[in-house]
Amino acid sequence: MNRAIDKSARHILVSPTHISISHQMMKLFKVNTFFPIVLLCSILLSGCSTPKRYEKVSPPFLVEKSHISLGYSVQVGAFSGLQNAAQLARCLQKQGLWAFYFKDSSGLYKVRFGNFPSRSLALNKAQHLRRRGIIGNFYIIKPKSLARVLSTQKGRIQLRNRIVQTAYSFIGLPYQWGGESTVTGFDCSGFTMAVYRLNGLNLPRSSYQQWRYGIPVSKGHLRAGDLVFFATSGHGKVSHVGIYVGKNRFIHAPSSGKRVKVDSLTASYFRKHFLGARNYI
Repeated sequence: MNRAIDKSARHILVSPTHISISHQMMKLFKVNTFFPIVLLCSILLSGCSTPKRYEKVSPPFLVEKSHISLGYSVQVGAFSGLQNAAQLARCLQKQGLWAFYFKDSSGLYKVRFGNFPSRSLALNKAQHLRRRGIIGNFYIIKPKSLARVLSTQKGRIQLRNRIVQTAYSFIGLPYQWGGESTVTGFDCSGFTMAVYRLNGLNLPRSSYQQWRYGIPVSKGHLRAGDLVFFATSGHGKVSHVGIYVGKNRFIHAPSSGKRVKVDSLTASYFRKHFLGARNYI
């Protein structure tokens, strides 16, 4: 039986449909023998043409605008001190939740976590955490309606401006590699993700994923709110990210022991390691 299977596997199976199509193609060729010759030449010529130059990194995922919208999230706390908010964020992270703290317009520090597809799932998770004594009072943040915002140029500009304003609000926060708003601060991609989430936009966690997720933007067409990426590790791969704020400046969490700050793309170090930019708006 195995020999019969092996023997049959050596042959190409041709269905009646294939035979029918072949007869139709032969009839077409008899009517016009010039067509296949032209088609063959065009294929050969296109195959020998000089290939275009593309970026050496993997192509990004070109996604629908609606796919970047953040789902339901949970907000807790209203602390006058950063330390308390940071401690709560770290506690939630230990529960497997991506939590971050921020300072709102009232001057108080608050914490947000989650990206739930429905309000009921967000509510169930928050109630579960409250029963365990991890959080106190909370409220559910509903997704922002970005479809209307992204449908007009005015709306997109306003969203970009809000992203820049949010990024500036984190200036001075200390940096920690791999830190997601813990007591000691943000890492570079954790910072960009938090800023975007506060504006209703969902980003992947790592700088490499953020690079692949967006739409490529040339350096000469950067707009405020775009993300700028760098290959600082010396291997030509994405290893750092910041938020472009205009006039060749960007905000980022630079390196261990330093704080979130503004730097220039024209600085020799960043000019040398600049890899590209991505648009999400």
